Amino acid sequence: MSPLSNMPKTALISTAPQQRTRIKMCGFTREADVLAACALGADAIGFVLYPPSPRSVSIERAAELARLLPAFVTPVLLFVNETPERIEAACAAVPGALLQFHGDESPEFCEAMSLLTGRLHLKAARIPLSEVQDFDLLEFYEIHHAAQALLLDAHVDGYGGGGKTFNWSLLPPNVNAHLVLSGGLTPANVADGIRTLRSHGLSLAVDVSSGIEAGKGLKDAEKIQQFVAAVRAADADLL
Repeated sequence: MSPLSNMPKTALISTAPQQRTRIKMCGFTREADVLAACALGADAIGFVLYPPSPRSVSIERAAELARLLPAFVTPVLLFVNETPERIEAACAAVPGALLQFHGDESPEFCEAMSLLTGRLHLKAARIPLSEVQDFDLLEFYEIHHAAQALLLDAHVDGYGGGGKTFNWSLLPPNVNAHLVLSGGLTPANVADGIRTLRSHGLSLAVDVSSGIEAGKGLKDAEKIQQFVAAVRAADADLL
């Protein structure tokens, strides 16, 4: 067992009661979009380092965009079945970034990369669109227990970014993990997602990409503002 596995969960993440839903926005390619998202309330900004994705950027471009982030807005580097060498190079270029593993990475690989780079990681759980009940999220957490959080995304062709939602209500209500809801979120449905899953895990954050876009990788400031407003309205209803 790795040293990371032996660390108490409280050393990785806070278990204090959640009062505000954290917002991650992903798939940025332009400076103006990064600045708008930060100004409007994003807590984390994701950069896709998966070349087949239409939202992909190079490591050098991710580093340029990450330098625009103000204090306390976290960069997140998204990888899909990437090599250790490229992960290490990306971490060297983007200080303070979290790792997001969105492919078929094993728990051993994810833990090893966290140890190698000194960064915490998120692991995406790719949940079937039509047969959510056949996906055992509790078992997935036991396997990936070293992850800082589990990112719940719809299983689509390719790896993420499909703008599809799964049936949130079929997920187990007692997951001993911090959860990040992703997959097809928009200003119109994110409040429903928060209401449905708020109490299912230790905390709930949300992750949006296509739902705030004018085109793939091109964000829309008005949609960003609407998305943040919808999240805050849901929080106010649940306090």
